[in-house]
Amino acid sequence: MKKYFLRLKNWIVKIAISFVVISVASVILFRWIPVHYTPLMVIRSIEQLVDGEKAVLSHQWVSLDKISNNLAKAVIVSEDQKFIQHFGFDFEAIEKAFEGNQKGRKIKGGSTITQQTAKNVFLWPQRSYIRKGFEMYFTFLIEVFWSKQRILEVYLNSIEMGNGIYGAEAAAQHWFRKPAAKLTKYEAASIAAILPNPRKYKAKGSSNYVERRKNWIVRQMGYFGPLKFE
Repeated sequence: MKKYFLRLKNWIVKIAISFVVISVASVILFRWIPVHYTPLMVIRSIEQLVDGEKAVLSHQWVSLDKISNNLAKAVIVSEDQKFIQHFGFDFEAIEKAFEGNQKGRKIKGGSTITQQTAKNVFLWPQRSYIRKGFEMYFTFLIEVFWSKQRILEVYLNSIEMGNGIYGAEAAAQHWFRKPAAKLTKYEAASIAAILPNPRKYKAKGSSNYVERRKNWIVRQMGYFGPLKFE
């Protein structure tokens, strides 16, 4: 029995070490290479096929300098206004979200752009404490090994921006028939406004709620000022 537990312990240690090595190596690798596919893209495609639908996946990686600064600013003001300052976690927003959940109210804003990037690139979408733990781990690694510009670049290229639409370029072409580099302030706000539920909301011909959110984002972009990375 003692030998069994010793072997089990060694096996667990080896798995843990292997996971750390592979995860760190993956994060370092994605510091430079484009992320063409993510677990979410694969999962959504499988879900569509299981539901008897045609699998739709539109995605085109583009560098950050080919994405309108308007869209970069729009997602920051709508999703994570402290993105430039924090180290992956906005503890004030997390506390508010936790308090809201305790009271039975769903509060948006607990996850930062870095956390969403970690989830999109390395993990799966379903919520659980296990996934949240891995998300925190990968968030820390991303903040250590990537610059803020790289985090934003990967985020803007991997985020779901419509049904089967992933990333800034695909979203710009789908919603406005133009490249991501040419998005206006209002068009960028329109895309950012649907991020809470991109498969339900529409950037064009949208509901009153999304229209109000668009206008709020445009105002926030004006208050935010120039986008500067420290």
